[in-house]
Amino acid sequence: SMPLQEHALALFRSAVGTVRPAPMLQRAVKLQEDGCPQLLVKGRAFPVKKDLYLVGFGKAVLGMAAAAEEILGDHLTRGIINVPLGIQGSLQRAGMQEMLLKPHSKIQVIEGARNNLPDAEALKGAVAIKELAESLTADDLLLVLISGGGSALLPAPIPPILLAEKEKLTKALASRGAAIQELNVVRKTLSLLKGGGLARLAYPAQVVSLILSDVIGDPLDIIASGPTAASSHSLQDCLQILTKYNLLHNLPKSVEMVLSSSPTKPTAPEDYSHVCNVIIGSNTQALDEAKRQAEGLGYAALILSTSVCGEVGRVATLYCQLAQLVCLGLAAPRDGLLSKQVRAGLLQLAAELQVPGLNLAEFLEALRGLEPEKPVCILAGGETTVRLRGAGKGGRNQELALRVGLGLHRAWAAGASSPSGRCELIFLSAGTDGQDGPTEAAGAFCSPKLVAEALREGLDVETFLSNNDSYTFFSQFQGGHHLLVTGLTGTNVMDIHALLIR
Repeated sequence: SMPLQEHALALFRSAVGTVRPAPMLQRAVKLQEDGCPQLLVKGRAFPVKKDLYLVGFGKAVLGMAAAAEEILGDHLTRGIINVPLGIQGSLQRAGMQEMLLKPHSKIQVIEGARNNLPDAEALKGAVAIKELAESLTADDLLLVLISGGGSALLPAPIPPILLAEKEKLTKALASRGAAIQELNVVRKTLSLLKGGGLARLAYPAQVVSLILSDVIGDPLDIIASGPTAASSHSLQDCLQILTKYNLLHNLPKSVEMVLSSSPTKPTAPEDYSHVCNVIIGSNTQALDEAKRQAEGLGYAALILSTSVCGEVGRVATLYCQLAQLVCLGLAAPRDGLLSKQVRAGLLQLAAELQVPGLNLAEFLEALRGLEPEKPVCILAGGETTVRLRGAGKGGRNQELALRVGLGLHRAWAAGASSPSGRCELIFLSAGTDGQDGPTEAAGAFCSPKLVAEALREGLDVETFLSNNDSYTFFSQFQGGHHLLVTGLTGTNVMDIHALLIR
């Protein structure tokens, strides 16, 4: 009977392990050398007629490139990748040699985008990638590696727009409350490489993109702003967004020039017949592996959704109510009055949260069908949002974990369901990239028991939450034993949530 926290940690580690760059690429890509060499990507064959080039951009691309170079060997002619500032040093210090390129690699590494913002270094790398793409012929093959964070690492505004002007416009939109999707539509319209630009420049070469998704629903034209995917947006969409945020009438001259000469229709799909985009890693893959591990540990495991999103407090309520429902089922015969109330509350909340693709009624049916004697593991993935009100230290995962612990402690104190020893539980929320906000933690473990203990020691959990200070709470409590600290993982498929109950 291992502690629940150790189980949760094992599930998280296995989930992240399966979307690490090397195993992911080895599963998806092979090089067949007999006769004319061919690149096999998930079973599709691409002949290597002449030269094979590689470009890439994103937070996980260094490890992806190291794995790709192992697979391609001497067939690789040359490569250029744009990766976050300082990543080679961090991976070196963490002893993660397998994520680093070999000393005589044919791949040039450019580090840029300090604090995930486009800068001169990232621009330099983007220009080098653009020039490589433009030089390709019909017999060349371009392998493109893409992961989250790729947008900031591939800035190439359409001349005469300057990077500073594009940045200023993006900031103005963000400060007026534009959503990330809206920002991306504007960025793509003003960019040479985003919104399919890179693929168009590489024509007539064959382009094969290997993509690690960090976006809910894995939309090809949104991940890293879709440099090799046909954009689903037009100039009209961009103008609409600028109008909505009242920015259309004070644009820099350069932006006006580009907008007035942009084609009004998006590029036709047939212009992308030379491109093959393949998602090789995603939150779904990570959760499937965690579920396999949970079943191996004796849990009845269910995946709620890979698209959990919304304000962190609302999402915490969803998990609290799910936990109560499971505990009621474990403690008492199914379908008591209390169960019915909790179930109704859950369906109402799910309707308000609008998690893409979540059929909660179906999920609750599956929950009812679980073997009554087994401990339960509910897994989910996605990315919540936090409204910053305080000046504390934390991150969306630590805050979600603390809110779930507090919510359950309150429910049990109010006698909503029995803390009769029959229901021991823990909740884990953590970022698969190993980072949750500005601290060294990837996330945290929390339980109602922990909250009860904190209250006995005179710690006011509410105050920590209202100051967005979940990290301080966890770090001064039990020696930080409830923080999950992994260091950079070298991959990124959003967050993982795990609720373990026995």
